[in-house]
Amino acid sequence: MTSPLFRGLEKALLAKSSACTLDIDRARPHRVGVALWLLCIVVMATAHNGHAAVLPEDRVDVLYHSYDGGGAEISGPSVLVRKGVANTVSVYANYYVDEVTGASIDVDLVAGATTYQEERTEYSLGLDYLYDKTIMSLSYSSSTENDYEAETVSFGISQDFFGDLTNVSLGFSLGNDTVRRNEDLDPGDTPFEDEAEHRRYSVGISQILTKSFILALNFETVVDEGYLSNPYRQVRFVDNSVARGFSLEPELYPRTRNSDAYGIRGMYYLPYRASLRAEYRALSDSWGISADSVELRYIHPIEQLNLTLEGKYRVYDQTEANFFDDLFPFRNVNGVEFRARDKEMSAFTTDTIGLGISYELPPNWIPFMEKSSINLYWDHIQFDYEQFRDHRDPEALEAGAEEFYSFNANVIRFFFSFWY
Repeated sequence: MTSPLFRGLEKALLAKSSACTLDIDRARPHRVGVALWLLCIVVMATAHNGHAAVLPEDRVDVLYHSYDGGGAEISGPSVLVRKGVANTVSVYANYYVDEVTGASIDVDLVAGATTYQEERTEYSLGLDYLYDKTIMSLSYSSSTENDYEAETVSFGISQDFFGDLTNVSLGFSLGNDTVRRNEDLDPGDTPFEDEAEHRRYSVGISQILTKSFILALNFETVVDEGYLSNPYRQVRFVDNSVARGFSLEPELYPRTRNSDAYGIRGMYYLPYRASLRAEYRALSDSWGISADSVELRYIHPIEQLNLTLEGKYRVYDQTEANFFDDLFPFRNVNGVEFRARDKEMSAFTTDTIGLGISYELPPNWIPFMEKSSINLYWDHIQFDYEQFRDHRDPEALEAGAEEFYSFNANVIRFFFSFWY
C-alpha cells in the first residue's frame, strides 16, 4: 500500500522508473460518490515513489483533509510513519480518520433527516522487503464505523528487468466487509447485518523509453461478492395517492460484480526540471457501467524559492447501470430483478481543476530531520448527473419532472512531510 501523502511524480522521473497500479474505487456504497473522486485525486496526485528496486525513504507525514460538497462534509487527520531496517526492509503504520457530517440528497429522501454524523477510523500496517531487484510488499488495513467494518490484506511484488529500464508489478488483495444499519437512519424496524468480499488482481508494466520519458500500462480486475447495496438507500416509484407523487421501496442489487479496468500513463521530464503527465483510465463491469477519464498535469519547481507548483485538469464520464432508474413506473417493477437509484449508478460526468504548492524547508530547520516540506493541494469538482433528478426541486409540478441533480465539491489536503 502506498501512502496517500506520497508526492512522487518528479521523484519517479528522476529515479527513472515507476511501479504504477490502477486502482478502481471499492468504497462502501453510500460513500461511493465521495470516494470516487477522492481516490482519483489522491492516487493520481501521489504516484508510487521512485525506482521499483529502491525502498521508500524513512519519513513521517501528517495530513489534514477536508471535503465539502453535495450536502456532505468529511474531514480528519492522518499520520503515517515509515522506517527502514537493515537496508532490506521498510515498515510503515498509518492512522486515518474521516469525520462525516451529512445532509445529502440521499439522506433527505430516505430518512427525512436534515443531518447525520459518523466517524470512520482506519489503521494500516505494511512491510516492503527488498531482495536484489525485487520488492515484495505485504499490508493489512482495518477500518471501523458505527455501521461498517472492513479488513483488507494485500500482497504485491515488483521486479526490474533489462538494465532497470523495465519494471513489472503484480498485486492481489482480499477484503472482507461487515455491513450494518445505523439506528438513527434505519428505515426499517429490524436489525440488519450482511457480509461482502472483494478480491482484486492487478498487473502493471512501466518502461523507460528515453532519459526523460516513462510510459506505464496497468490492468486490474475486481470480483465483488455478497451485499453490494446500501441498507439505507431506496428507489422511488410513481404513486399518485400521495402528495409528492412517489413512494419508496428498498434498492435491490446483484450479489456479484465483476469489473475490469486498464490505464496508460505517460510522464515527461522537461529540460528546465518541470514535468508533464497525461493519463487515460477506463473501466467496465458486469452491471453495465462503463467509464473513462483523462487527466493532464503539470509540475513546475522554482528552485530559488524551494517551491513546487502544480496544476491539473481531469474529466470523467460514466454510463448508467442496467438496473438504474430515477423513477420506476410502479412498485417492484422488475419483480425479483434488480433496481437502483443511487446517483453513482446513473450516467454522470465530473470536471476537476486542481492546484497545489509545496515548500521545502531549509536544511536543519527542524532538528533531527534531514529535510521537511509543507504541502497544500486544492481541487474543485463539478458533478453533473444526466439521469438522477433532484426530488427536492420546488418548481417541479410532478415527480419525474425535476431538474437533473448537480453540485460542486472542494477538497483540501494540507500536510507536513519529514525525512529522517
